[in-house]
Amino acid sequence: MNVKTLGTAIVIPFLGGVFRSWIGFALGVVVAFSCIDASAAELASHAQTNVVQEVRFETARSHPDPFNDVTFDVVFTDPSGGKLRVPGFWAGGKVWKVRYASGVVGAHRFRSECSDTHDSGLHGIEGQVRVEPYRGANRLYLHGPIRVAADRRHFEHADGTPFLWLADTWWMGLCKRLHWPDEFESLTADRKAKGFNVIQIVAGLYPDQGPFDPRGANEAGFPWEKDYARIRPEYFDAADARIHYLVDQGLAPCIVGAWGYHLPWLGEARMKQHMRYLVARYGAMPVVWCVAGEVNLPYYLTPGFPNGGEKQAAAWTRVIRYTRSINAFGRPITTHPTGIPPLSARGVLKDAALLDFDMLQTGHGLREVLGPTIAALRTSLDANPPMPVVDGEVAYEALNGRIPADIPRLMCWACLLSGAAGHTYGANGIWQLNRRNAPYGNSPHGGNYGAIPWDEAMHLPGSAQVGLAKKLLESLHFEKFAPHAEWARLSTPSTDKWLVPYAAGIPNRLRVIYVPTGDAITVRGLEPGVRYAITRFDPVTGKCEKLGIAQGDAEGTWPVAPPQGWDHDWVVVLEAK
Repeated sequence: MNVKTLGTAIVIPFLGGVFRSWIGFALGVVVAFSCIDASAAELASHAQTNVVQEVRFETARSHPDPFNDVTFDVVFTDPSGGKLRVPGFWAGGKVWKVRYASGVVGAHRFRSECSDTHDSGLHGIEGQVRVEPYRGANRLYLHGPIRVAADRRHFEHADGTPFLWLADTWWMGLCKRLHWPDEFESLTADRKAKGFNVIQIVAGLYPDQGPFDPRGANEAGFPWEKDYARIRPEYFDAADARIHYLVDQGLAPCIVGAWGYHLPWLGEARMKQHMRYLVARYGAMPVVWCVAGEVNLPYYLTPGFPNGGEKQAAAWTRVIRYTRSINAFGRPITTHPTGIPPLSARGVLKDAALLDFDMLQTGHGLREVLGPTIAALRTSLDANPPMPVVDGEVAYEALNGRIPADIPRLMCWACLLSGAAGHTYGANGIWQLNRRNAPYGNSPHGGNYGAIPWDEAMHLPGSAQVGLAKKLLESLHFEKFAPHAEWARLSTPSTDKWLVPYAAGIPNRLRVIYVPTGDAITVRGLEPGVRYAITRFDPVTGKCEKLGIAQGDAEGTWPVAPPQGWDHDWVVVLEAK
């Protein structure tokens, strides 16, 4: 990397490819940027739409504790005159940086603002970023970052292209127990191939462990100094490589700021600093913010556990409100609740205005989890204001060695056809990153969730099967669906009111019906005169079978059966001719 510094700052464009810098060799990481010459008097650079551009500044004055003593922002003005205040971040030593991205073509001017107005290296620096059309195929750049659609029920890209959320859970994916780059790249490639487009990942303050547990370190150590005096940029330099790689592969990071019970250890002021740092580092990227994981769960060894979550959630409410105030690029915000009722972020926070979408956690188990899951989903969908809903944690495959693939498959189909805007899958062994011959080990409460290693868990069948669901629904314009539970009944009534067909679609045009058992069904409410082509879909293999044409009888019904002798769930698709 050959950099000629002409002034106090340089512009660093983040590109689609990656290469190793000398910093990367030192840490064993890949850094996704290149550098060009720039002048302090007039910094200038070229970027592509929605691709992050980084501007580097260097202080001209001595600051003994820059992280705590200095506040640094850069105000960008787009070609139409709109202004955006973007927080900058301390990158270590005398270096500060700001990251910027825009979908608007043209010249974007900027001016830096520092709390120390006498620091000529940080205050009053002006320049511009010229944004040109993106020339690649990455959907997060080509169509733009994720946002809530106008119907307040679905997600879409910034240009209006529909986005069906399918996330995988890598809570501890930034720690060194998943080796960089080979293992991280291998897991990413597997998930990309299966159709995942979101990765839920925690920014260093992890679940299932106390503070500064060695299992949570990455190549550069921990995200904070052990007395929480200041953040450690070295940790996030190593984390950058992983997060940038996900985006480079078209997977949107859903960044969890911290697990909820870390807030009492840091304190509210420090946690706000933590979130400001994350927003400054990653907010220009096509990310989603889940500000806290299990926002209302106290630490496992707290006296009276699990009571006391309300006070913790109230403090997180203030942190989330602060995060919204600095969320310069408007990335969607949510938080993650515990698996104790009310099971939803909006139910825990009491202030739905803080959320762009609702996230659920509805329990780990077998078919008994289906009822609480669909009930919590419907409760959220019926609440005001309307917002997309995603179950962010339910029935991890192989948890405790007892949850088979058919359970996460059931949860995925039932949620998507009941009005969810997407779904999150999880596999034991991946969320906590068990290694062969070196499992994660015990939780603070003494138990553990099983020793299946991550590279074996990667091939558990449920991950491919939920990908098949996404692929089918995307091909049918899922974003136009509405749930219609009345469209199908089991031919033989069920004693379980939740173990019934789930249906959604577009009246007079399209119906998708998921049957969670191997039983026959009766399609109901078929419109007079509408003829439907029927396809039977295997949610395990993805194979389709054409069944001919259906038209309702005088009562608008039509019987459909699974293949003879079938003993697992199935799907039927009716498309109007």
